[in-house]
Amino acid sequence: MTMRNPIFLLLAILFLCNCKTDKRTGSTVAIATDTIPKIQPNWESIKANYKDPEWFSDDKFGIFIHWGAYSVPAFGSEWYPRQMYMDTATFSAQLQLGKEGPNDTYLHHKEKWGDQKIFGYKDFIPMFKAEKFEAKAWVDLFKKSGARYVVPVADHHDGFAMYKSNTTRWNSFDMGPGRDVLGELFEEGRKQGLKMGASTHFAFNWSFYNKKEKFDTMDPEYADLYSSKGKDLTEPVSEKFKKRWWNRTIDLIDNYQPDILYFDFYVDIDDFADLRPKLAAYYYNKGAEWDKEVIINDKNFGHEAFPEGTVIYDLERGKLPGIRKLPWQTDTSIGKNSWSYVTDWDSKTANQLIDDLVDIVSKNGNLLLNVGPKADGTIPEDQAKILLQIGDWLAVNGEAIYGTRYWRTFGEGPTEVKKGHHSESQNTEFTGEDIRFTKKGNKLYATMLAWPKNNRITIKSLGSDSEFAKDLTIKSIRLLGSDAPIAFEQTAAGLSVKGLSGKSGDYAHVLEISL
Repeated sequence: MTMRNPIFLLLAILFLCNCKTDKRTGSTVAIATDTIPKIQPNWESIKANYKDPEWFSDDKFGIFIHWGAYSVPAFGSEWYPRQMYMDTATFSAQLQLGKEGPNDTYLHHKEKWGDQKIFGYKDFIPMFKAEKFEAKAWVDLFKKSGARYVVPVADHHDGFAMYKSNTTRWNSFDMGPGRDVLGELFEEGRKQGLKMGASTHFAFNWSFYNKKEKFDTMDPEYADLYSSKGKDLTEPVSEKFKKRWWNRTIDLIDNYQPDILYFDFYVDIDDFADLRPKLAAYYYNKGAEWDKEVIINDKNFGHEAFPEGTVIYDLERGKLPGIRKLPWQTDTSIGKNSWSYVTDWDSKTANQLIDDLVDIVSKNGNLLLNVGPKADGTIPEDQAKILLQIGDWLAVNGEAIYGTRYWRTFGEGPTEVKKGHHSESQNTEFTGEDIRFTKKGNKLYATMLAWPKNNRITIKSLGSDSEFAKDLTIKSIRLLGSDAPIAFEQTAAGLSVKGLSGKSGDYAHVLEISL
């Protein structure tokens, strides 16, 4: 047999290369083994091989989606499934500090839906029809908002999967909507050029539900929804549940190939320590197999679940006070009081959210902004309006956001930003003296977070004596969205811009400075 023999050549290729099937064509594609770094399931190997992808730092703005059977009662928050079983002060302490006895959700459920033994959370699932859900309408809206990536919650703590699951009967394809919600969104989102991620909150399902004989949560028929944990609140996560979590997460990865895998808390506890490096290695190796750069988002709530340099750090409802040289992300909701739709939903303003976006980007971060659709699959008008307002602002000022990087300083001004998870409620409105910087090529962008008093501003960081600007030569300045000429003077005290006019909108205003 010689090298000219085609069978011999094929065998040689199979021996020397990894092969995969192209799902689009069905053909076998050979991949040279030395082009795929096989990450080992330990932090040393992961750190050595992982690199934060440029696309994430370029895209800056994404959409989060909290939608599930908890949208049916539309009361309290997406934690309704937990709160409806919290009949004591001990269990209500987390969200009802200082309150004695059952919480409002427990009492509301009993009054409106009936006893928790007879009408449990499981009984909301057949009512969750999503009859007006259209993936294209959602993605069209997200595109108009200026978002570049979308992260639906694939499964929340409640245990109901919003996709066609191979590991649980409690999923949106086999129950409720009767549709692969995640799959439809992924298909449409990718068709429109968006990166698509999946958020999994399933780990906390182990301890999410209160277990008492007077509730249906103790019925063994529903242990695969309410978890197999018993009444003991201190019971460690069982190996059986950990295996369920692993199989469920791998199923999500393999079948949807997400660009982003977002983990909520509880994955960070010691019980999951052995699985975290295995999962990260598996997912990153899959990304290499798919020939795309993928990322993990992790919150690290008090624990270093994933060591720095192995994932992209995420802050829930909070920001950082300064630049972090590694990419990071804030996730927050349009709603002040909930992530999922509730009847008393209280929206932030577009102005607040645009200011947050600018502030976060100036510090090397991204904003992942949550929407809460109704149970029928529609996005409420007030939320859609805010997304469109953000999109209109980005259509004019997006060049100061997309593809930019942080500058020598994030900004200046009197308003201080609180640090850490759940700190956003402590922040105050920005002023016209608050400036945030980004850069791209020979352009420096100075964004005024409100219109300055008397149509003039002095940017101290750009003074000729400033440590940040001593070597800079400013050639010209223009206000994005305006053709009005701008007069400026650079002195030791700062860059003085006078007679500003022609503002293009009511929100943050960007000065493009050519260097």
